[in-house]
Amino acid sequence: MEREAQQVQALREELVERIARAYDRSGAPAGGSMAVLKDLWFNRASAPTVLAHSVSAAMFCVIAQGSKEVLLGDERYHYDPMRYLLVAAELPVAARVIEATPAAPYLSLTLRLDPALVSSVMGEAGYLVAHAQADVRALDVSPLNTQLLDAVVRLVRWVVRKSWRPWR
Repeated sequence: MEREAQQVQALREELVERIARAYDRSGAPAGGSMAVLKDLWFNRASAPTVLAHSVSAAMFCVIAQGSKEVLLGDERYHYDPMRYLLVAAELPVAARVIEATPAAPYLSLTLRLDPALVSSVMGEAGYLVAHAQADVRALDVSPLNTQLLDAVVRLVRWVVRKSWRPWR
């Protein structure tokens, strides 16, 4: 148990360091989103942000440092380095960074998902159930387990290699 906690801490620290370094090396502004691949962005904010309304694409979001809040109708979703956000369809949302400072900026990654692929995977996994039989959510926050965090860190390692440049 203690060994896994140490592994998770090391992975989180590496994720923070690699995203921060990508911003530093890119010459990108200190805040905002930076496209690193066609459907992958790193995000950074040095202070809490105001509530911004938008239409969210299908996406997977992991926070390395800080925290964020997403509002969908009357529902409020809070996520941080311990939890990830998954959005399975385009939705009208409002969101804001709620924890960020210049010394410990909000750092995250967003991976846009192909809705057709999400639907296909859900069907293959047996998650497509008649609406009357399930509490269907197109947006949810879930605990970030060690295996998923490790996969995210490996993706970031691959993206932020020595020769990396921001995607344009």
